[in-house]
Amino acid sequence: MNMINRSERLNNVSYDLCGPLYERAKELELLGHNITKLNIGNPAPFGFDAPAAVTDKIIESLHQAQGYSDHKGILSARKAIKRYYTFKGIAGIHTDDICLGNGVSELIMQAVQALLNNGNEVLVPSPDYPLWTAAVRFAGGKAMHYRCDEEADWYPDLADIKSKINSRTRAIVIINPNNPTGAVYSKELLQQLVQLAEEHNLVVFSDEIYDKILYDGTVYTSTATISEEVLCVTFGGLSKNYLAAGFRAGWMLVSGAKYKAKSYLDGLNTMASLRVCSNVPAQFAIETALEGEQTILDLTLPTGRLGQQRAITYEKLTAIPGITCVKPMGAFYMFPRLDLKKFNIESDQQFALDLLTEQHVLLVPGTGFNYQQHDHFRVVYLPEPTELSYTLDKLASFLGSYQQVEFKR
Repeated sequence: MNMINRSERLNNVSYDLCGPLYERAKELELLGHNITKLNIGNPAPFGFDAPAAVTDKIIESLHQAQGYSDHKGILSARKAIKRYYTFKGIAGIHTDDICLGNGVSELIMQAVQALLNNGNEVLVPSPDYPLWTAAVRFAGGKAMHYRCDEEADWYPDLADIKSKINSRTRAIVIINPNNPTGAVYSKELLQQLVQLAEEHNLVVFSDEIYDKILYDGTVYTSTATISEEVLCVTFGGLSKNYLAAGFRAGWMLVSGAKYKAKSYLDGLNTMASLRVCSNVPAQFAIETALEGEQTILDLTLPTGRLGQQRAITYEKLTAIPGITCVKPMGAFYMFPRLDLKKFNIESDQQFALDLLTEQHVLLVPGTGFNYQQHDHFRVVYLPEPTELSYTLDKLASFLGSYQQVEFKR
């Protein structure tokens, strides 16, 4: 029998946030179990609502949103994005430098595919948000994972980055605030990263989807403000800062050394036109979101819901024997470390499966974020405090007697 096979381009592409563990969780749900899904940063199921003005604007604008928009997006939204990043300090922005997309995910795929030829390399952090690695591989490139140092608050290891740059390297990915670690990078570190990019003529992909979700007075610097001599592609959207993941409203902004990237910019324009346009109703919400009340700022205060949940998660995780964790300064994730010897862990995937089976808690193991060691996992601290506390108690109970007895390959 001649079988119908999938494209070979997918052979090295994975996205464990919705992978086999997630499929097993759905099977358990069909059997009647209630699963606490801490596998993905999706605020709405945990009772977070987008600002009312944002949803009202979409409803109000529906009659204007029945047709296609310009392939880069409606002008009012792009003007608002221009104002937002100009205020941050990015110079020389034109509305044509901005493209709206169906969330940042679509734009990451477009930006990478428009740049890479087969065999090109992109520097991607480890751990990473796994879509970056998937996008590079799907485009025929090779993701070169640079080390982020847990002992240095998960900051990138500059020496490791330098050792991995060669004639095939085309770009470097910076995820800041970071997913999955919650690290927020200093201006000094960003200057060093951008200097490396300038020296080696690399495109900088700056994933800034969490740039408003900051704690303890942390100061944030947008990468593109560092230098105008590097081509920087900045990504943002409504999914996280405005708790509107389902609206699929994202954007990317090209800035800096545009003068030497005419061909690449033409490629980005082609990629945008191929999908005609992004979700039009959500485009009308962007100006209102960026220039209206910033409710996320209250949520991230120590007394705000995210601030409280961060405190609960850090306290309870670090109280579990065999777990250590760097306290995050941004986003809504923690990336704790397991003592492999204490728990006899050979496979973090098996650990996550055992936890799911016994306690009905769905987590993503560290290897799902392209982290080589099997000693980490990511916690999403979006559940409200009572549910979050109960879930972390279940994790503590599970680890209290856990010994991995079988590694199922």
